[in-house]
Amino acid sequence: MLAPLVSMLMTAAKPAPPPSAELGRSPFVRLRELLGDEPPGKPAISMAVGEPQHGVPGFVGPVLAAHIAEFGRYPMNKGMDEMCESAARWLTRRFSLSRPVDPAREVLVLSGSREGLFLAAIAAARQNGRRRGTPAMLIPNPFYAAYAAGAVTAGCEPVYLPATAANGFLPDLDALPEDLLARTVAFFIASPANPQGSVADLSYLKRIVALARHHGFLVFSDECYSEIYTRAPPHGMLEAGAPDFENVVAFQSLSKRSNLPGLRIGFVAGDRNFLARFLELRNVAAPQVPMPAQRVAIAAYGDETHVIENRRLYSHKFDLADQIIGDRYGYRRPGGGFFLWLDVSAHGGDEAVTLRLWREAGLRVVPGQYLAREQADGSNPGRGYIRVAMVSDQETTAEALHRLVATLR
Repeated sequence: MLAPLVSMLMTAAKPAPPPSAELGRSPFVRLRELLGDEPPGKPAISMAVGEPQHGVPGFVGPVLAAHIAEFGRYPMNKGMDEMCESAARWLTRRFSLSRPVDPAREVLVLSGSREGLFLAAIAAARQNGRRRGTPAMLIPNPFYAAYAAGAVTAGCEPVYLPATAANGFLPDLDALPEDLLARTVAFFIASPANPQGSVADLSYLKRIVALARHHGFLVFSDECYSEIYTRAPPHGMLEAGAPDFENVVAFQSLSKRSNLPGLRIGFVAGDRNFLARFLELRNVAAPQVPMPAQRVAIAAYGDETHVIENRRLYSHKFDLADQIIGDRYGYRRPGGGFFLWLDVSAHGGDEAVTLRLWREAGLRVVPGQYLAREQADGSNPGRGYIRVAMVSDQETTAEALHRLVATLR
């Protein structure tokens, strides 16, 4: 029984290519190379990595302590029934769904959304790889690096869709040619987006679902920032794909929602046929999530108090950005997420400004071009921008924003 599954994995996952322009390099490795041995001009403040710095919820320690003996057991790869049920209940409460999510067939537990997004590309290529022409995966540009890594490892062509200010920092669906859609295996989308913080409305999400069903591809919706928003709660792809969730898969994580990036837990929900195939792959290739970690997740998805407080803290920091940055650098308060996406093209460009902010102000930010790929015409949708992670406490954030404005004045 194991042999067919191993064969599936080996068929779907072709040998990974060497580092190349297609696969790309870590933006943080490139940032270290850019800054080199340059000392910071002031005491260093890192606003480069999107690692939440707010406190870990108080229930985490007691829950782990109460279930510590379960570290001595192998967990099922699908996840505990109680965890899947907790995730399904939360989805049904959080989003406007016409029916409840089925925890038995429409939810799988993940070791964080990153590994889920990566391995889902392999499963999609195996299930849906016979297309008219070279199989492709559509990726917003800029993007989270796991999307492209999954596409390339799955043997698909990553096709980067520019998400620029002209289109509200979302891919232009009207610009997708029929021949590309005909060979598409999966469409990655993030709302709220990393890095721009753009939020897709429900009609936009429904258009993607309609395209997916017409052309027979999957939608991989990265919703790890869905609970960090500055206005209305963002819609989710399951809403757009209800009631059967056909062709629709949504990825969630506790890293941002609950300030638990080190716990490495999340889940995926949606199309039951795809999830059944995905579980076959995961049973031979994916890490299981320890049961005590799942117990913490059950508690986290059953509590909104800590999430509301988390959102309040981010909101106050965006209030600081409104006051300190104002209308400079094309700033606009994002719809969601915790990044600033600042246009510094008039100040020398993203690499030059990144180096200057480090040398003169001790600020560590990320050049936007490192988070994107060049398009066929040579343009890079991230060039000229810097990404600033608003993850530190309010005092540190205020100091950093004042330094940024003073340096670029």
